[in-house]
Amino acid sequence: MKRYKYSINNLDCAHCAKKIEDELSKDNRLKNVIVNFSTLKLSFDAESDISLKELNSVISKIDSKVSVSDNSNKNKNKEYHFVILLIGFLFGVLGVFLNNNILSEIFILFSYLILLYKPFMNAVSMIIKNKTINENLLIVISCVGAYIIGENFEGIMVVSLYLLGKILEEKAINNTRGSVEDLIDLKEKFAYKKVGDKVVKTEVESLIENDIIIVKKGSRIPVDGVIKNGESLIDYSMLTGESELIKVRVKDEILSGTINKGEVIEVIVTKKYEDSTVSRILSLIEDATDKKANIETTVSKLSKVYTPLILLLAILVCVLLPIISNVNYEESFYRALTFLVISCPCAIAISVPLSYFTGIGVSSKNGILIKGSNYLDNLSKTNKIIFDKTGTLTNGSFNISNIEIIDDKYSLEMLTELLIKGEMNSNHPIADAIINLGNNDIDNSDVKNYKEISGGGISYSVNDYKIKVGNSKICNCDYNASLHVNINGHHVASITLDDGIKKESVDVINELKDINIRTYMFTGDKKKNALELSKKLSLDEVEYEMLPTDKYARYEEVKKNGDVVIFVGDGINDAPTLKRADIGISMGNIGTEAAIEASDIVIVNDDLKKIPLMIRISKYTNKIIKENLIFAIGVKLSILLLSVLGSISMWFAVFADTGVTLITILNTLRIMYKFKK
Repeated sequence: MKRYKYSINNLDCAHCAKKIEDELSKDNRLKNVIVNFSTLKLSFDAESDISLKELNSVISKIDSKVSVSDNSNKNKNKEYHFVILLIGFLFGVLGVFLNNNILSEIFILFSYLILLYKPFMNAVSMIIKNKTINENLLIVISCVGAYIIGENFEGIMVVSLYLLGKILEEKAINNTRGSVEDLIDLKEKFAYKKVGDKVVKTEVESLIENDIIIVKKGSRIPVDGVIKNGESLIDYSMLTGESELIKVRVKDEILSGTINKGEVIEVIVTKKYEDSTVSRILSLIEDATDKKANIETTVSKLSKVYTPLILLLAILVCVLLPIISNVNYEESFYRALTFLVISCPCAIAISVPLSYFTGIGVSSKNGILIKGSNYLDNLSKTNKIIFDKTGTLTNGSFNISNIEIIDDKYSLEMLTELLIKGEMNSNHPIADAIINLGNNDIDNSDVKNYKEISGGGISYSVNDYKIKVGNSKICNCDYNASLHVNINGHHVASITLDDGIKKESVDVINELKDINIRTYMFTGDKKKNALELSKKLSLDEVEYEMLPTDKYARYEEVKKNGDVVIFVGDGINDAPTLKRADIGISMGNIGTEAAIEASDIVIVNDDLKKIPLMIRISKYTNKIIKENLIFAIGVKLSILLLSVLGSISMWFAVFADTGVTLITILNTLRIMYKFKK
């Protein structure tokens, strides 16, 4: 099964996108069909290749104006043209105000033909091919009805304002879409490859491992690699959201999507483009809104019955008003026509997916990769969060916090040198912490009889010193410390270790508590270490000495009915729980491939401060969605009621349609400016 992705041309409404998705899903050859209006992308799984010609043939039967292509398309929606709108409107105005009856009638009819052509063709196409009706039919019926009852100017204004609203709506959507694409535009199209003594400009996709590329000052790193020659400053802000430049030198790894702010560097390619960081990020973002949140799916389902229901109600208004009131049939017909104009569900159908798409784009700009709008939606409902310890709340590397010398015969400098000489032979993580106490030019050639004691420590000799470094048992002492040093049979020092609490951990835990989120820590570490760390971080609960299966089982106990639980981890052992969690968050920098794949959200630079930020983005996005829905539904219901009572004209109806849609789109843009870096 292969995943196919195409760009969509001339798709102008979210409601239409849903209809195309539903129809394509009926084709047994296509699985997991998604038509994403926010990104103008079509994606599906299929066993065998399907040509573009065949695919477009299927789509044209659903909507003749929509097509798909391999290339990305921006602002290619050609449904409505301002020039045609202007010509049609001018003919209508001339027809209304001319005194010549025959010429006036010709101009008015010509105006209607120009202005209603596109809505009429769209409506007929939907009826014939899909057996459904949309807002275009409602506009056509309203305008033709206005012409029949002699309200020519009002009919022309209705369709003109409707088309103008469509043009402005289209521009607003494309601008929003373009702004979000700018936020996540990480890809470099070309690279400068070194071939012998020459430098050749080549497409990024053609690079392979071990190619050598030249990256100039101000250029974006095209693929992941290792510096072969030169030193520079790298801007990671597009990946991590952090503006501080990182100094890199020979043998340092650099990631695609970052920007070279310093000198020219030579880079050895370590990953092809499709496997590189930037490609994976763009794929995550592009696919993110395909996974629809609950409210988004509900709106899509309701929109199927919305327009037919409104048409039925309009007929009832027309028929029943003269029976139950003093309104005549001509007036009830006019009110029913106004009722129809109000009915377009675009404001509701567009604002929800567009809000999620914008929220995901803003999160990406801040170094947070959210794999679906359902996860963005769920973040705002979180009431419990579980942290893995090592690599998440801590750096995953040991630090020496204190060395207590028991025997005054040994100075700190002397003891440190003896320790480093022995630990240089060890691969244990604790050895790195000890080695980091000194410099790299210590000679340990005088170390003899080096031996690792399983579960205890190490022993070795340096000249006349017989040294043991390890737990209290092998060092013959009862001091309360992490590590001890025994020389020539005497306990001479004790070393206190910690595994490096991240500097932001305490603040993040406190911030989560402030928004009533209960905090947990799951770790395989010993009880004593786990409890000490939990106390320092003021965690609500801690579980220790856990296996991966224990974490999974304990997660089920923590999650209760109605709880939304986040699990944050970085290791292979965390992958099962990350996959099971309502929201699994992994660390993109130190996290294992398995953890990143299993998670729903990836923090690119491992900064825990991104967790409260993503929750704030989620809450604000949901706030905007609620505002849009309440405003759109409230205005429509109010004007629907007023139209039935005869208190408003079709002009107000147009505002309830296109005006409300534009206002909700503009309101959605607040998400982008609220969290703009």
